[in-house]
Amino acid sequence: MKRNLITIALSLIMTLTPAIGLTGTALAACGTPSSAKNQVLTGLGETGGNCSTSGVTNVISAAVEILSFIVGIVAVIMIIVAGFKYLTSGGDSNRVGNAKQTLIYAIIGLIVAALAQLLVHFVLFNIHKAVD
Repeated sequence: MKRNLITIALSLIMTLTPAIGLTGTALAACGTPSSAKNQVLTGLGETGGNCSTSGVTNVISAAVEILSFIVGIVAVIMIIVAGFKYLTSGGDSNRVGNAKQTLIYAIIGLIVAALAQLLVHFVLFNIHKAVD
C-alpha cells in the first residue's frame, strides 16, 4: 500500500513537472518603451506588462503552488485512508494505532506544506520588494 502511494505520488510529480515551466509569463524581447513592438507585446500580454525578472519569481511561485496542491491532495487521500483503516480495524489495538499514526502524519504533512508555501511566498515577496 505504501509503495503504491509513493509510486502514484512520484508519477504525479513527474507528470506535472514539465507544466511548471509553462505557467510563468512569457518574457518576449523588450525594446525601448516607445517601440511599436514592445507596445504590441505588452498589449497582447506577452511580456506580462513589464520586462523585468519577475518571470523567475512567477515560475517559482507557480511551482510551489503546484507542489503544494499535490501534497494537499495526497494528504487528503491519506486522511481518508486513515479513516478507512480506523473503521476496518475491528478494535485491534495495533491497527487502531496504525490508523491514528497515519492520520497524524497526514495532518503534519498538510501543516508542513502550508508553512513551506508561506515561507517561499514571504521570501519571494521580500526579494521582489528589494529588487524594486
